[in-house]
Amino acid sequence: MTVWIIKPAEHHIPAISEICSKGWKQTVEGKLSAEYQEQNIAFWYDHKKIREDLEAGFYTHVAVVDSDVTGVIGGGMTGPDVAEVFVLYMDEDYRYQGIGRRLLEALTELQKEQGATEQWVSVQEDNQRGIPFYEARGFVYQGKKSETTITGEEQVSLRYLRKI
Repeated sequence: MTVWIIKPAEHHIPAISEICSKGWKQTVEGKLSAEYQEQNIAFWYDHKKIREDLEAGFYTHVAVVDSDVTGVIGGGMTGPDVAEVFVLYMDEDYRYQGIGRRLLEALTELQKEQGATEQWVSVQEDNQRGIPFYEARGFVYQGKKSETTITGEEQVSLRYLRKI
């Protein structure tokens, strides 16, 4: 299997939307209401919003196998030497094959070129796909971040940091 890690383009938007929507929904299943899930997906993973975020550089890489997008990552600089991973989702059929690691490596190299010396990520509390993935790559737990959603629910993220 040949995997290409490339810059996302306009024609990748439908696949980015589908992968991110499914992945995010899986991470909050049983934790947040269906109403909130629908609202959040409709906002963040709408094709128009993805296009705007793509143009702004927030989606940085996609993984492609046989012309199919199999994963997506995005991030940015949040300070002069501080970077953040905003999003990393994989198509279920391509998980645990090293593609997510390659996407993270590509984003990390880009962020280092932009001056980052540390990299942060938020992971949904109890996300047993994300937490072990980031911890295995040197991210260290820093604390919890709690937010109230527009539907009045508590959403808890765990904050992780690594030096790069």
